[in-house]
Amino acid sequence: MVEYNAKKSFSEGGSKVVKRFLEIIEDSSRIVFFGGAGVSTESGIPDFRGEGGLYGLVPEQMISHSYFTSHPERFYEFYRTKMIYPEALPNNAHKALALLEKQGKLLSVITQNIDGLHQAAGSQKVYELHGSVHRNYCTRCGKFYGVEHILSSDAVPMCECGGIVKPDVVLYEEPLDSKTMYSAISDISRCDTLIVGGTSLAVYPAAGLINYFCGKYLVLINKSPTPADSMADVIIRENIGEVMGKLLKE
Repeated sequence: MVEYNAKKSFSEGGSKVVKRFLEIIEDSSRIVFFGGAGVSTESGIPDFRGEGGLYGLVPEQMISHSYFTSHPERFYEFYRTKMIYPEALPNNAHKALALLEKQGKLLSVITQNIDGLHQAAGSQKVYELHGSVHRNYCTRCGKFYGVEHILSSDAVPMCECGGIVKPDVVLYEEPLDSKTMYSAISDISRCDTLIVGGTSLAVYPAAGLINYFCGKYLVLINKSPTPADSMADVIIRENIGEVMGKLLKE
C-alpha cells in the first residue's frame, strides 16, 4: 500500500502516489467509482450532517420519514435551505469520471449524493443510492415533479390532485432501493478497480458495498481515515477534485 498525506505537498512525495494512481487508471478497463459527500463539498454543497438543525432537532431527525409525515412544513423548511443547491456546478471529480466513462474505462458511478452533479457533468450510468432532489412525486397519484416545483412552493408542495409532493430521496427510517443496490453490487463485484472517494465509509448500508469488491486495485481518496484503509492499494488524503483533475490533464 502507498499513501499520500495531505500535510505534504504533491512535490514532497505525494506526486509519486498520484503517479501510481494514474498508472492504475491506465491499467484498468472496468472502473467503478463509489463516492460520498466529499465529492459535492468541492462544488459548494456542504455535508448536511455538518449543518445545524432547527427547532432543537439535528438534521438526521428533520429528514426522517416520521418527521416528513408528522411535520411536513418544518421538513420542507429545512429541506429547501439545507438540501437543495440549484446553483452548484460539477467540479473536476465529476468531470473526470464523465471522461473515463466516455473513454470506455468506467463501468458506473455509485453515489450517496442527491444533487445530480454527476449527470450534469455528463455521466450516463449513475446509481443514486439515496435518490435525487431532481425527482419528486405525488404521494397520492404518483405524478412526477421537478425540483423547480419544490423551490417555487411557499410551504408544503402540493400536487394538482391535492396530494403532498415528496422528494424521491431516501429519508432516515426508509430502506434503500433494492434494484439500485443490486445493480451497484453487480458492478462492484465485477470491476477491476474500485475508487472510493469523498466518503468516510461510515453510513450503512451503503458503506458495506465495498465488501463486494474482489478486483485488482482499491483506491481510497479521502481526507480522513476510513475503516477500509488497511485494504487499499493506494490512499490519497487530498481534495478529490484536485486528484481526479489530474486525469483531465492527461
